[in-house]
Amino acid sequence: MDTQSGPPHCYRHPGTETGIRCTRCEKPICPECMISASVGFQCPDCVRSGSGTGHAADANQARTLAGGRVRTDDRLVTKVLIGICVLVYGLVLILGDRFVDELVLIGYAFNPLLGEVVGVADGEWYRLLTATVLHQEPWHILFNLIGLWVIGGIVEPELGRSRYALLCLLSGLSGSVLAYVVAAPNQPSLGASGIVYGLIGAWVVLARRRRHDMRPVVLFVALSLLMTFTRPGISWEAHVGGLVAGVLVTYALVQAPRSRRELIQYGACGLLLLIDVGVVTARTFALT
Repeated sequence: MDTQSGPPHCYRHPGTETGIRCTRCEKPICPECMISASVGFQCPDCVRSGSGTGHAADANQARTLAGGRVRTDDRLVTKVLIGICVLVYGLVLILGDRFVDELVLIGYAFNPLLGEVVGVADGEWYRLLTATVLHQEPWHILFNLIGLWVIGGIVEPELGRSRYALLCLLSGLSGSVLAYVVAAPNQPSLGASGIVYGLIGAWVVLARRRRHDMRPVVLFVALSLLMTFTRPGISWEAHVGGLVAGVLVTYALVQAPRSRRELIQYGACGLLLLIDVGVVTARTFALT
């Protein structure tokens, strides 16, 4: 006897009810996943394999929640980002402290090892980004790589590659910007924590959008922030900046109406980038 009540749930998005089924495999699919076929709608899996559509496998692309294309490898950007962090860490082990001093986020200070004044305020704006993939301690990179893999594995499939890459970029940058503005000019900061916290912020927005149980998500965020503000030597500015950016960017990505989706999505990302640039410029003038 079937005890299930109510409409079925999408096989890709378990929190979304739907009355639509794939005309080929009969799996339930929600409006975000259904793809027009010659008769009815098909699921992303059937379209990807080219089954029964009369078109090539990539003729009709399934879309993510944010409107990106559904890919076979839905963690590609996460893997690339992890690979960059590992590569840079390998260079740190080989080249030592001098390499770290060239890339670490620092506002404005004299570096005795390099024998010169360094920092973002000295025109080295690249440090705002290079610091986000730079690690010195094994525990630090291990913690961040686990965060990238686990939370990135949740977020990237929901956004798609290009939008997910923008999220990571703006989260890391915004975390660095807040650290540049709030922290002492001679206080160094490094690590992918800003990106990780941006992904946490994105996860919060996605979970709410999917109407998932928010209690585990809220508990995880609360514990993460507790660690941020209670452990010594943690750049809370990068964490908070990344978290706020992750929430704002993801909200714009998933709430944009379909009729003007890309305009609003990329416009919002561009606006946040302009704000970051403006804040960095103002801080630089203040320091110099």
